Amino acid sequence: MINSNVYDYVDLLDKAADASWLRNDAISNNIANADTPGYKRQDVAFESELEKALSSVKYSTMDDKVANLSTDKLQPRTYTDYASYSYRLDGNNVDIETENVVLAKNQIKYQGLVQSITQEFQNLQSVMK
Repeated sequence: MINSNVYDYVDLLDKAADASWLRNDAISNNIANADTPGYKRQDVAFESELEKALSSVKYSTMDDKVANLSTDKLQPRTYTDYASYSYRLDGNNVDIETENVVLAKNQIKYQGLVQSITQEFQNLQSVMK
């Protein structure tokens, strides 16, 4: 069997898309709880984890870094944002306008990731022809 790393970028893009989907859920939950007293907004940490993982790989090219990246250990993490200042007396720190902007940004990011995954498969398909 031939050992190939053709799916390295697909695996990484898939992890990023999963994180974006999880972030979409967190943002939707934030919007739904915008009027809930004491609710603290939630977010997903993935990009910072990816950056740490890529910087810890000793290789110099991005292809080599991605090929030697352990995507099994790279997991998106949902966290509660206690640091965000609350302007409200009830302790809720959700700003609905900010959440809507972050939601739109995340949706664009997700669409870009899905397009990138599609492009990777189209590249593989053209190589196999």
